[in-house]
Amino acid sequence: MVKMNRNIFISAAILGVFGILGSALVAVTWNATAERIALNQQQAFLRNVFKLIKRDEIDNEPLKDVISIHAPALAKNGVRVYRARRQGQPVAVIFSPIQAPGYASPITMMVAVRADGVLGGVRVLSHLETPGLGDKIEESRSDWILGFEGKSLQNPPPEKWKVRKDGGVFDQFTGATITPRSIVATVKKTLEYFEKEKERLFKQPTEPTTEAPFH
Repeated sequence: MVKMNRNIFISAAILGVFGILGSALVAVTWNATAERIALNQQQAFLRNVFKLIKRDEIDNEPLKDVISIHAPALAKNGVRVYRARRQGQPVAVIFSPIQAPGYASPITMMVAVRADGVLGGVRVLSHLETPGLGDKIEESRSDWILGFEGKSLQNPPPEKWKVRKDGGVFDQFTGATITPRSIVATVKKTLEYFEKEKERLFKQPTEPTTEAPFH
């Protein structure tokens, strides 16, 4: 009986040691993976940023010059605003994530607005729109999203910030008008928000953060 109890104790101890070692290994692996994922997210985010605002136009690090804003018209859960500067002077802000109502779920975007109110550009970060129809908002599938670069609330005028079907200047997709209509409206709201809050967006103190950027 004593021998049996001893064997049970030894087996339990061995299992406990393996359990501890296994947990430690999982924790180490998770930490290493989490750091790698965060780094990959940052690099992907910056690649998109520098498609909209050229790297040689700025001399600061947008990931370290960021604030959070509450803007329900642009995103339900808040928006992070990354500031781009050169010699301390404002160059642009990058709103991310912005959310446009999609056919299936929100369309998540990044919108860059230059200090003069002109769009640096727009990129779609994620969506669940219909393949072959709504997915033409992706840069890899169509150049439609590139058409926002250089636009402002003066070009075109506010009443023309619509798809052509609604009397505006932006193209729609055959069989998928809802998607481009929603993006156009949301980008316009972003420009309007920038116009109203421009001074605060550039002057509000930077927030200390360890969060990885969205996408």
